[in-house]
Amino acid sequence: MNKQLTAIIEREGTGYVSFCPELDISSQGDTIEEARSNLQEALELFFETASPSEAAERLHEEIYVTRLEVAVG
Repeated sequence: MNKQLTAIIEREGTGYVSFCPELDISSQGDTIEEARSNLQEALELFFETASPSEAAERLHEEIYVTRLEVAVG
């Protein structure tokens, strides 16, 4: 079974940090592709090792990613 999850990737220093908000799992890499791949691996390992109840407890099904405009200064 496959599940679609969100990956948010941002530059941090000279590398990239990847984050899955549905499960609060992060990873990192030297490139965007590496950070994405490492996050995918971390998520797959989580689902391999977590009990069904732990996975259900941690999984946030509704995640909304949007941009906001705010006043600065």
